[in-house]
Amino acid sequence: MTFTTPKSTAAAARTLFAAAVIALALGWGAAPASAHNDEIGSSPEAGSVVTEQPGEFSVTTSDLLLDLGGTGAGSAMVVTGPADAPLFYGDGCAIVSGATVETAAQLGAAGQYTVIWQTVSIDGHPISDEFTFDWQPAADQVLADGVATAPTCGTTADAATPDSATSPPADLGATSSGSESSVSTFVWIGGTLAAVLLAAAATLLLLRRKPRP
Repeated sequence: MTFTTPKSTAAAARTLFAAAVIALALGWGAAPASAHNDEIGSSPEAGSVVTEQPGEFSVTTSDLLLDLGGTGAGSAMVVTGPADAPLFYGDGCAIVSGATVETAAQLGAAGQYTVIWQTVSIDGHPISDEFTFDWQPAADQVLADGVATAPTCGTTADAATPDSATSPPADLGATSSGSESSVSTFVWIGGTLAAVLLAAAATLLLLRRKPRP
């Protein structure tokens, strides 16, 4: 019978840690979402017309999602719109429940809205996508004030000024405000995912280390 020495165990652990980090990094940067979990549904449905405040926005995938600590860490979801003058809605917090990631938000002015989401499948690979829907509120619906920058869960953002909410830019793709909003959204989501990938790598290492005899 062959026994594993403490030295060889430590070497194996270091090798496993390096492999896990590399695999996670490659998966984050290169692997398409379709190679792992697939989106199988959303609420509201993509392309639908919504007339009453949904309250909750969710995406359901084909398999379980990774939820380190049970707090939704590593997942992000943001609601932005209308398309002609995009603001952000909701508090920036995402909740994972089985194969579903969701967030709460109240919508503002009528128009096309986009839900951008990113989460981690149970195999440790990040997946992301977005969908749009048309918000045409009924007369009795209470509209929310959006904010100019992507919200961070646990903090309070300043509401957008009246000018920014009512004066759409002439060309969203060419304006600095539109570019900054888009960049800040993906930086916000990317930073959240970076933390969970490192945590996942550390967790894999701890689970695979054997106690010394």
